[in-house]
Amino acid sequence: MQPYGFEPVMQRLRAPTTGTGNCAWDVLMAAAQRGDASAYHRLLSEVTMWLRRYYGRRVPPAMVDDTIQDALIAVHKKRHTYDPSRPFGAWLAAIARYKWIDAVRSLEAKPTEALNDDIPVPDHEEAITSAWSLEQLLTTLKPAQSQVIRLVKLQGLSIEEASKATGQSSALVKVNIHRGLKRLTSLLRSESC
Repeated sequence: MQPYGFEPVMQRLRAPTTGTGNCAWDVLMAAAQRGDASAYHRLLSEVTMWLRRYYGRRVPPAMVDDTIQDALIAVHKKRHTYDPSRPFGAWLAAIARYKWIDAVRSLEAKPTEALNDDIPVPDHEEAITSAWSLEQLLTTLKPAQSQVIRLVKLQGLSIEEASKATGQSSALVKVNIHRGLKRLTSLLRSESC
């Protein structure tokens, strides 16, 4: 199996082209070398789009932006070496290829850590048992009592909110909570004896 992004040897590296051909980038780079900031900005914008497509097929998605930045920095640092009599696309493709190789090499240099099969997982048995026991106890109450106890004591609703949710008056909600808790207390005491 080939490393991520390596293409078959027979496939050649294609020099980038724009909608109007390499000539547009050649002109923009030559203007940029003469100090035309707007031409340089346009060139870098177009080059960035080409690099995104180029690296999108060759490096893992998490590395695309970093590799683009590395290539743009190299273009910026080496822009004085570009010869306007030669095609800019080939010059750019060479830089892109070297940065791609650097990115792939960096994958090999990064150590990986083997995952341990003994990952500690907290024991939730007590919480699950308690929740199940509470649910069983609540089923022994009248439905109106268990409903308001769930809403107010377990879900944290106010008496007024529970009243609106159940259709019971606020006074009745309080009475049902009081009677339901009293019944649960007596059940628990009788079971522990």
